[in-house]
This record gives sequence, C-alpha cells and structure tokens, in this order.
Amino acid sequence: MMKFAAIAALMGSAAAFAPAPVAKTSSAMNAFTAADLPGALAPMGFFDPLGFAEKADEKTLKRYREAEVTHGRVAMLAVIGFLVGEAVEGSSFLFDAQISGPAITHFTQVPDGWDALIVTFIGAAEAQRAQIGWVDPADASYDQPGLLRDEYYPGDIGFDPLGLRPEDPEELNLMITKE
Repeated sequence: MMKFAAIAALMGSAAAFAPAPVAKTSSAMNAFTAADLPGALAPMGFFDPLGFAEKADEKTLKRYREAEVTHGRVAMLAVIGFLVGEAVEGSSFLFDAQISGPAITHFTQVPDGWDALIVTFIGAAEAQRAQIGWVDPADASYDQPGLLRDEYYPGDIGFDPLGLRPEDPEELNLMITKE
C-alpha cells in the first residue's frame, strides 16, 4: 500500500513537468508582456507588488518567468520528496533501509559516492535545459547574459511523458495557471 501511495504521489507530480505553451499554439505567447501572462487570478489579478514587471522588457520578463517556473517545480518536487521520505522511512529498499530520522537529514545519510551521482544527474538535467532554452553565450552580446531563445517559452522543455499537455490553448493557459 505504501509503495502504491508513493507511486501515485510521484505520478501526480508529473503535471508539474507538463510543458508550457509554445508560440504556435497559444495567444499568450505571441506578446510576452505582464498583462498577457497566465496566472493572474481574482481577486488579486496580476500580482507584482514591487513593480518588477513594470521595469522589465520582454526578454527580462521571460527570464523572470523562467526562474519562477523552474523554482516552483523544484519546490513542488521537494515537498513530494519530503512527504515520501517521511512515509517510507526505514522501509525503503534503498541503502538497506539505513536512512532514518527527519527527512531534512536524509541526504546527509546517503552513502559516500551517491551524492556525486545525484549532483551529476542534476548537472546533466540543467545542461539539457540550458541547451533547450538559452542562447549560446558565444552567440549573445556581452551586455545580454542569460539570453533566452526567441522561440522558447519559459518552462517548456518538451518533457511530457504522460501526455498531459492539452491541445486547446485556453485549456493550456488554465493548466499553466494551476501550476
């Protein structure tokens, strides 16, 4: 039962990786402005109390959205990891069930060598994301570091193994808003 719960929780989190819209399928992509971003909900509307969006051009706004989506997805996975780590403590097949205690201490209990493997996988995922979304630094001017590709929509790395991405642009904007 515990394995089923863990698998169900992980499958439910797969929606966090459903790609955002691309320019060809969504009207929200054509003009990347603060007013057109999915995510504005009543009663607050577009929430930017410090005025970052007012001071940002289109490229800067895209970088802000990329950071927001990426960090939001990492946070969602971290919550799932903490909950699963607490739920399977002492009963996991990994590492002979030696990892115990609060979930915040689990990573430090991982046997030597595994942390390097984990960091390598994270680095490979980040490199792949950079290849998809960012302009090669050699091709960008020195005054535009971290320039995103024109055709890239923040968060759309093309990862949708469960086929959760809706075809309808309105449904897609609704899904992005929920994310």
